[in-house]
Amino acid sequence: MHRFKALAAISLIAAASGAHAQAIIDNGTIQLGVDELGQLNIPGGVASPVSGTTEVGLRHLPTGLESTSHGCLCEGWGVGIGDTGASAAASNDGYTSNLSLVSFSSTASTATSTVMMTSGELEVTHVFAPSASTPNLYEVKVSITNTSGDDISDLRYTRSFDWDIEPDTYNEVVTIQGTASTSLLLYSNDDGFSDPDPFASRSEIVSGTTNVDFVDAGPDDHGALFDFGFGSLLDGETYDFSIFYGAAGTEAGALAALGEVGAELYSFGQPGADPLGTGAADIGGDMYDTATFIFGFSGVGGTVIVPDPTPPTTPGTPAIPLPAPALLLIGGLGALGALRRRKAA
Repeated sequence: MHRFKALAAISLIAAASGAHAQAIIDNGTIQLGVDELGQLNIPGGVASPVSGTTEVGLRHLPTGLESTSHGCLCEGWGVGIGDTGASAAASNDGYTSNLSLVSFSSTASTATSTVMMTSGELEVTHVFAPSASTPNLYEVKVSITNTSGDDISDLRYTRSFDWDIEPDTYNEVVTIQGTASTSLLLYSNDDGFSDPDPFASRSEIVSGTTNVDFVDAGPDDHGALFDFGFGSLLDGETYDFSIFYGAAGTEAGALAALGEVGAELYSFGQPGADPLGTGAADIGGDMYDTATFIFGFSGVGGTVIVPDPTPPTTPGTPAIPLPAPALLLIGGLGALGALRRRKAA
């Protein structure tokens, strides 16, 4: 599934020419390359110590490892309205459609993108900032506002991510957890190459990764895709949720970071073979990991993830995330959904 696409090359040329705004931001641990429409993967970074690439998607600064910009620039998002079939998407792999930039601003550590569907039905803002809870994560606060003039009964959002993790690019193991307990998740699989339009066709890469939890699928060249259905959104109302991007030196550290932010659904990407040259595959543990990369969500109707308080006794066995349903009993899922919807000021 390793792809080098002409469309991606065209995107890079346009970015290098200064045709649009973008920013490389970091908190000293995590670095993101943010394009103006709210998608990742841009040129202009410091050369990776492993591959020499200057394209930045998601990086772990303590190791310098890049995790998503190799091969194709396949990180992106999409929004849609099930009532009418109207949709829009942003990806530097050639899938951008029906979006107009409203504003883009950035500092050394933050970036904010606001866009409007060209057809006028929705305004979407992505605010990228370091997590206040852990240095291992960036939080992206997403706000979707109904600007259509009519009530919407079926709001959709998609986020897709192609893992390409150094030093073992195109050969990673991928984990997805939280699918069964995330009530607003409509569809998931490991195809990070997919068109992020919420109504595009879907197919898995590794067999058995559709709409289920799995651990260390692969090794293969694959990623993660999540389609959400957020339900009704009245005219002028806004739906809010959060995305998390990050990395930690170990899988246990990655799980701890997710617990700190109350994530409900996540994907891990890890090297699929042996970067230290010992001849053993990394199927399920930290023995050969150089970094565990993180892609997660909160505010999507799921159960908060907390790490297993009992460490594994067998070397190389990952900690298993346990649900914390009591956290959702405070007001219930219905109240959670109500809190995520607000009237625009």
